[in-house]
Amino acid sequence: MGPIVVLSQLATGLGVLACAAIVKSVIEQKPMAWARCATCHGTGRVSCLCSRWSDGDVGCRTCAGSGRMACNSCGGSGTGRPLPSQVSVRGNNRPHMS
Repeated sequence: MGPIVVLSQLATGLGVLACAAIVKSVIEQKPMAWARCATCHGTGRVSCLCSRWSDGDVGCRTCAGSGRMACNSCGGSGTGRPLPSQVSVRGNNRPHMS
């Protein structure tokens, strides 16, 4: 290998290390605050329907009597998750009828 190739690989490696150090410092300053679920505020649990719509008694199969059930928005993880989406693209590749 020539000296230019070695210098190029060394520069690439140093760039990767510098980028990793920057990302690490950003994560340490603000640890995953952006990923908290907006519905349950990171707890993973919300009030169960049996406690919201009852006359004081609490307990159903969903919450096992605790009055709290898993959050539907994050699945109980407490962190946000992307919404599934479907993108459809229509092309104008149809032949024109004249």
